[in-house]
Amino acid sequence: MNAFISHAIEELSIRADAGEVRSASVWLETVCLKHGVPAALIGRLDFCIHEALANVIAHGGAVALSAPVCLHFDTHRNAGTGGVALTISDAGTAFDPLAARSKVRPQTLAGAEPGGLGLAMMRSNADELSYCNFEGRNRLTFIVRWSESARNK
Repeated sequence: MNAFISHAIEELSIRADAGEVRSASVWLETVCLKHGVPAALIGRLDFCIHEALANVIAHGGAVALSAPVCLHFDTHRNAGTGGVALTISDAGTAFDPLAARSKVRPQTLAGAEPGGLGLAMMRSNADELSYCNFEGRNRLTFIVRWSESARNK
């Protein structure tokens, strides 16, 4: 096992409001740069934040809109590798995105229906996803990893 090198945690609390999504993006970029997350991964995490927050706002219900949404950033580095776990916690209607079936990709543009592709895009932007509902809160975690040698090139 690689030697433990560093670990950092940052947190942000926002309202479940479309106007707060920009604040979450700015916060994410700031903490990623502060902790040396490769730029290519920041975009992937930012996409996941946008999609998850849009889902909380659109589908979480009245409780989600009245309770804070918490973002928890946890980064770690071992010799040669790094990773970020970004958790979004909300009080909305329980929904396990990992249990949801992936939408079938349309064969033609005419056969395409709006919506439903966000979960597939989150899955493709994260190296790993996890979900739990604990004490009345949804907790969706996106994990991205990198190799330090690739980051330093």
